[in-house]
Amino acid sequence: MTDTAIAFTGRTLGSLLYHPPFSQHNVALLEALAKSDWAADWPVSISESTVGLIRQGLDSTWRQQLAMAYQQLFIGPDALPAPPWGSVYLDRESVLFGESTLALRQWLHQQGIAALSPPTEPEDHIGLLLMLAAWLAENDTEALAVLLEQHLLPWAGRYLTLLEAGADHPFYQGVAQLAQATLADWRQRCRAEPCSSRLYC
Repeated sequence: MTDTAIAFTGRTLGSLLYHPPFSQHNVALLEALAKSDWAADWPVSISESTVGLIRQGLDSTWRQQLAMAYQQLFIGPDALPAPPWGSVYLDRESVLFGESTLALRQWLHQQGIAALSPPTEPEDHIGLLLMLAAWLAENDTEALAVLLEQHLLPWAGRYLTLLEAGADHPFYQGVAQLAQATLADWRQRCRAEPCSSRLYC
């Protein structure tokens, strides 16, 4: 059985949180989100304030600052206010390629899933995991539950809270809120109980 809602929302949010805003992956998404009626098609109940933040972030005033906001939130060079990699939150040393990343890599190998990212980039990027969840929703719902419980939900809420607080741009504030509401829906749909994990960030 597939879950088209998770597939649709995971693919959308994953792309927005992984690829630069004006990349070929996101241009059509931004055009759709700039319209007022997209929220009616989102399969999760979301607040008007969330929709308003996203729309505001795509108006002419804020739109020209969107690429810079992405750079500050996901690339650097300054310290990122919300690092988008799971091991920063799950590993005591808050490092990239930590033990939790290696555990994810081993699980992916066991599932026969090809590498999610280039060798120099950690697999536990929030955007990559959301897009993986979308793929699993269409291909392997049992593995989807494991991904959510062990590798995504234990830290994603904390990350999205930091993203909303650290973003100086309404678009990414709204996307953080949208992702929080959507992951809460996923948890309910899949009856997923995240592993109890201490967070270090």
